[in-house]
Formats: sequence, C-alpha cells, structure tokens
Amino acid sequence: MSLWSWVLLASAVAWAVKFCGYLVPVRWMESARMTRVAGALTIGLLASLTAMNAVSAGQGVVLDARLGALAAAALALLLRLPFLGVVLAGALAAAVLRLLA
Repeated sequence: MSLWSWVLLASAVAWAVKFCGYLVPVRWMESARMTRVAGALTIGLLASLTAMNAVSAGQGVVLDARLGALAAAALALLLRLPFLGVVLAGALAAAVLRLLA
C-alpha cells in the first residue's frame, strides 16, 4: 500500500472510533466509575508520553538536557508554582544544561 492509502485508512479508523463514542449510552459516561477510569487513563497516557519524549531519540534512549528540564519542571510543580512558572523553570533548566554541555 502507498503512504496515502495508509493515511486514508488511519483517518477512516480515527473517524470510526470517534463515531463509536456517540453510540455509548449517556448513563455509562455519567457514572462515577467511568469518570475515575477516564481520569486515570488520561494521567497515565500523558505521563508515559512525557517520559518517552524526555529520554528518547529515534530508536534509542538519550539522557540529555530534556531530562534535567523535566526534573526542574517536576520540582516547580512540587513547589506549586503556576503553569507559566513550571514552563519557564523547565526551559531555563534545559538552556543552562545545554550551555554547560
């Protein structure tokens, strides 16, 4: 199959999955259990994506300034800084670590 065939197939599958969401009964989505499950899945997915983006490059694992930036952002979160402060702490840590490397 060509690249465009795969793109069209993936688009059709994404549309079908989204459409299936409309077929789920409303009472299922409003239950407390579903709210907890959706929250846990969202947090787990975002955490795994963040970890993968922090230490991966291509097919390998790379420990560079991104890991330090993630640690600085985590520390800023623990200190309960506002979102902009967390972003700036991570960016500043990455800049300093890249400057020193």
